[in-house]
Amino acid sequence: MVQEEKPLRLQHRMAQLGVASRRESERLIVAGRVSVNGKVVTELGTKVTSRDAVAVDGKTVNDAGAACTLILNKPPGVICAKTDPQGRQTVYELLPDGIPHVGHVGRLDYNTEGVLLFTNVPGLADGLLRPNANVPRTYEVKIRGILSNESRRRLEVGIALDGRPTRPVVVERMGGHDSKHDWLRLVLFEGKNRHIHRIMEAVGHSVTRLRRVSFAGIDLDDMPLGASRLLDDGEIALLEGFATGKAHARKKGGAG
Repeated sequence: MVQEEKPLRLQHRMAQLGVASRRESERLIVAGRVSVNGKVVTELGTKVTSRDAVAVDGKTVNDAGAACTLILNKPPGVICAKTDPQGRQTVYELLPDGIPHVGHVGRLDYNTEGVLLFTNVPGLADGLLRPNANVPRTYEVKIRGILSNESRRRLEVGIALDGRPTRPVVVERMGGHDSKHDWLRLVLFEGKNRHIHRIMEAVGHSVTRLRRVSFAGIDLDDMPLGASRLLDDGEIALLEGFATGKAHARKKGGAG
């Protein structure tokens, strides 16, 4: 299921298509050398989608190598791989037809759901996954048992994994807990293998459900499971900022 694509400014779309930089694309537009669906466009505020035909000097732009960054609401029971020898469904089978070649940014465990980004922008994934990037990752977590104040303090200070302490975790109790389960919102600023499962096990709790609702300020919002969409200009700029160490997460107290 693919959500409606958000329009991009024409100059950004041209940069995606590899026509020119955004600034040079703006000059081409103002000079009257760019048309959309056969009509010359000179307004820099014009917005387009991948369904619009963009031409420069009368020549339609080929988008075969276009830059592409999108978000998927990964369902549980889907593997983060391009192929699976066991025949399990992969995240790539959920992406829309017709997009350029992309790779996933990090990964989510088989039964974890939520925000998973894909991109083919050179250096973007590597920048976001740098150990010192401090990219916020926000999760909703259901655990067995009730988290004690002492266990919460340990999470907020940092728990040793692989011989080194984790970075402090922001812990917030959500509604809906009962005598046997607790719902938590956790914000992490690093990503290790099975990170949340391991830190919760270290304080005596097993995870029964795990959902990532934000990564680097890109929020899941109301996207249905299995849905995907292209990121808009502001979201792409936010990712680029995190990848280069020049951004701060928007909204939700820095948690994205």
